[in-house]
Amino acid sequence: MAYSDAQKEATKRYNKKAYDRIDLFVKKGKRQMIKEFAEAHGKSTNGFINEAIDKAMEEK
Repeated sequence: MAYSDAQKEATKRYNKKAYDRIDLFVKKGKRQMIKEFAEAHGKSTNGFINEAIDKAMEEK
């Protein structure tokens, strides 16, 4: 079943309300390395980065 325009718009509104966005810059090629590492550990890139941030903040 196709993802309708209405569903896309509803998801966009929900994400804007529920989440903050942070732009992250990494050197060329590193994005792919992060993605592959995360996938190898059963995580999305976003999930991996959030987990790393949470872990670092707990240690401080």
